[in-house]
Amino acid sequence: MTENTLFEPYSLGNLSLANRIVMSPLTRNRAGGGLVATELMAEYYGQRATAGLIISEATQISRQGQGYQDTPGIFSPEQVAGWRKVTETVHAKGGKIFAQLWHVGRVSHVAFQSDGAAPVAPSAIHSQAQIFVNNRFERVSPPRALDLAEIPDIIGDYRRAAANAIQAGFDGIEIHAGNGYLLDQFAQDGANIRTDAYGGSIENRARLMLEVTQAVADEVGAARTGIRLSPISPMNDLNSSGSQAQFEHIVAGLDRIGIAYIHVFEMNPSLVSFDYSRLRQIFSGSYIANNDYDRDRAEAALAAGRADLFAFGRPFIANPDFVERMRTRAPIASIDPATLYGGGAKGYTDYPAATSLASD
Repeated sequence: MTENTLFEPYSLGNLSLANRIVMSPLTRNRAGGGLVATELMAEYYGQRATAGLIISEATQISRQGQGYQDTPGIFSPEQVAGWRKVTETVHAKGGKIFAQLWHVGRVSHVAFQSDGAAPVAPSAIHSQAQIFVNNRFERVSPPRALDLAEIPDIIGDYRRAAANAIQAGFDGIEIHAGNGYLLDQFAQDGANIRTDAYGGSIENRARLMLEVTQAVADEVGAARTGIRLSPISPMNDLNSSGSQAQFEHIVAGLDRIGIAYIHVFEMNPSLVSFDYSRLRQIFSGSYIANNDYDRDRAEAALAAGRADLFAFGRPFIANPDFVERMRTRAPIASIDPATLYGGGAKGYTDYPAATSLASD
């Protein structure tokens, strides 16, 4: 292994990435009126364009899909125009960026829904999860179960959002199918007790995720499509067994569709009994690993063939030059937790690069 393997170019689908370092999606709650991406967001993403690939913050596919205050959408012309400013800025700095498409399902609140309707879910199981709404954290609202006749509309919303993202200049799409949001809710037995074609068996619980993925791949091309998975995750009160068989079936289906990558949130193997290496073996596309990696752990995993790319989240918040800091082993700056969610430039675009600190 060469010393700088992580920092060498990599071919992902039909894209050439400058390195194997991925900026993971990071919700920062700074969308403007109409849930439109702002000039400040364009500056933020542009500062981080040295990542081999940026995956945008989760972006709702519809009003129904929103679950947190001031998170951006991609279902209106104004939202498409706002995101175009972001992608143009990233591209001008030599970066690549995918849009992460999001429907939160039951992790929502009546304040976000049309006419104060209940959020939707595979089953009417009320989560204990907390969301940010009206400038404070509150428990999510009780959901209602989606009717079978409504599911094609959900799939259509994903397809339209994917088309909008390409129109906005994104290089590709990541489908958010993890962390206890809608597609994960359908896949996991802790949130899905349906008895129709979308519930019960492993095959049925996987159906919506695979149908959405096929629709997005048909719309934008499989080579420009990826997906985020979290087979076992404590997020959003999913309370699921996260079975090995369930996710091996899902990944086999994703492989048949031929998408570019799976982006897997891996829990610490000392805490869970899940064999992530099986997903790597089943899937013939690229594997993005995500689990508190540092440079040494990532390079060891790369040398062992356990992953192709490595996603880093929180380090990118306070380190716009995170790739260069990791390459030179410069100190990694700490986050100001008070500015993580909402606000303006403070704690968002005002974190300095290491080179500017050295020149002060």
